[in-house]
Amino acid sequence: MSKNVGRTLDLLELFASEKRPLSLSDIARLMKIPVSSCHDVLQAMQTRGYLYELAPRAGYYPTLRLQKLGQEIGDNDPLLLRAELLLRSLRDTLDESVLLAKVSGLRATYLLALEPRHPLRFLIKVGENVRSLHATSGGKAILGGLDDAALDACLRTLTLTRMTDRTITSKAELREDVLLGRKRGWYLNRGESLDGVTTLSAPFRWSTATYIVTVAGPASRLDPKLDQASGLITNVCLMLATRPESALRPAPDNVA
Repeated sequence: MSKNVGRTLDLLELFASEKRPLSLSDIARLMKIPVSSCHDVLQAMQTRGYLYELAPRAGYYPTLRLQKLGQEIGDNDPLLLRAELLLRSLRDTLDESVLLAKVSGLRATYLLALEPRHPLRFLIKVGENVRSLHATSGGKAILGGLDDAALDACLRTLTLTRMTDRTITSKAELREDVLLGRKRGWYLNRGESLDGVTTLSAPFRWSTATYIVTVAGPASRLDPKLDQASGLITNVCLMLATRPESALRPAPDNVA
């Protein structure tokens, strides 16, 4: 690595750790480099707008330009490309429908829908929204992402329309079900929105957004492999949230 590149990165990490304005002599001392070398790095970063001087001899501090660049990079990250590799593996392993939705407030819009080989399948079109907050696993995942106060406020205004004989219509029961899903990391819908259909969903965060992965299929096929599906879906979400680069590597044995 170029010495100047390394020193530039060290300088950024120094500000992150010190959390205060630093003078030229402070930086040189903490980075253990000559003042002249430190001055060159400071001047370059100040010229490019990444640092500013509070006042003469008052020290330097990073501007928000770096944060803005990081936000723009994160917002335009090719998440769908990386996610699709893992979700296709999940679909192939379970041979059930696998969906990816992005959360916006109390709504979630499907960005990706992968279908299984079976002729009897759960169909969702890209661009559609999660059907309900109370009767779908995706909706419960949205509710589970709220803090307790926001969850209670939402439940007070939520109408629990009965969609099947299994739909939860008690707000206390729904709250308990959502909290259970939050605790285990995935949410379940067994015939609550459509008779004979089981879905399970798990959320993950990327950049500043929340996404939901859902596995859906006929209860007769999906219920017997629910333990396997819940383990796989939580593992996939963990990989996407904490090790996104792993989506470009061969999938682990328990996913494909």
